[in-house]
Amino acid sequence: MIRVFLADDNRDILTDLREELADEFEIVGSAENGKDVLRAVLELEPDVLVLDIAMPFLNGLEVARYLQTGNTQIRIIFLTIHEEPEYISAAFDIGAQGYVTKRRLASDLKMAIREVFAGRKFLSSSLHL
Repeated sequence: MIRVFLADDNRDILTDLREELADEFEIVGSAENGKDVLRAVLELEPDVLVLDIAMPFLNGLEVARYLQTGNTQIRIIFLTIHEEPEYISAAFDIGAQGYVTKRRLASDLKMAIREVFAGRKFLSSSLHL
């Protein structure tokens, strides 16, 4: 089973994500700020990190940049409200493998997790680089 860590500054979204994904993936933890994400991900070593961009202390892009420069094998999917090309480009430029908009969460997130775990990139179909 694919081990997933969830990161979002909104507790209600974390609850919804856990409920949405728990039937297919092992949810190993969650965090509401960038510092806690880094600490937990380095300890728990999940396969996939579902990461929001706008978070306190360290934003999601900073977290991803740190993880990608380390020796982690984690695959990162951004789950965010940001649909602007500059955010999408920044995410992929720092090594993210997936980018899903929150409005496409129900239709795209499970597929995105499976795709990036298999080594492929994923971009919500409503987005363009």
